[in-house]
Amino acid sequence: MANEAVTLVELLKARAMTCATAESCTGGGVGAAITAVPGSSAVYLGGVVSYANSVKSGVLGVSEKTLSSVGAVSAECASEMAAGARRLTGADIAVSVTGVAGPDGGSAEKPVGLVWFGIAGPSGVRAEKCIFAGDRARVRAQAVTHAIGMLTVAAAG
Repeated sequence: MANEAVTLVELLKARAMTCATAESCTGGGVGAAITAVPGSSAVYLGGVVSYANSVKSGVLGVSEKTLSSVGAVSAECASEMAAGARRLTGADIAVSVTGVAGPDGGSAEKPVGLVWFGIAGPSGVRAEKCIFAGDRARVRAQAVTHAIGMLTVAAAG
């Protein structure tokens, strides 16, 4: 995870870009990984840990309709979270993470390990789904790494 974050920070600096995060199941892990890199203050504007749906809607602007119809673990919610983080911070790009880390909370439709990511940038917003294997810590670690990778790809343009 550390090497990926170093690569991201160096790329953002080289491109004179900034990033932000909106996290649920990772609980701030993406922001922590980025800010562990010396000099990250030049590129990381901040993040929102929106574990509760009330924070997803009240702070990030996720619509109540999205939360009631498709839920927090969805492409729509991930997209709205990323867009909200970008809007709040003014960052060039923002990533969001929302999922079921386990060990409980999974269902047939949304199993443990299901994580939705959103990425918002100048060209729009898109969502991406992953299903990670392992225990809670492993799912969260894989989600952090994937989110940093998404930011890196977005920064590379």
